[in-house]
Amino acid sequence: MRVTIAVDEAQADAFLPSAKRDGSGVGVNYADQFLKPFKLTLPDGRKLLCKRRGLKLTLSIGDRSGEAILRRLEHGPDEKTIFRKALEEASRNAGAAIAFEAGAVHLDLE
Repeated sequence: MRVTIAVDEAQADAFLPSAKRDGSGVGVNYADQFLKPFKLTLPDGRKLLCKRRGLKLTLSIGDRSGEAILRRLEHGPDEKTIFRKALEEASRNAGAAIAFEAGAVHLDLE
């Protein structure tokens, strides 16, 4: 099953550290804005939720979940790349594949 999540990238870009300082070095305010639409119920009844706590992202799809850490040394210094790599890892750990597109994120679920 493929789920498309509409994301307002322009709104999230306003929270990048170059526009609004956050002190984290990895863009946690950007991540919070990007993850707002990731709370929904899937057509098969499972709940989809992605949240950030500290530098850790947790993606939950029904009873399965995957975690990842925002890693500046491995994926930096660009905050968007750091966030996308962490989201890819979290989705892979939750058993889903993720694809980024302008204005949307696609999750391929099992």
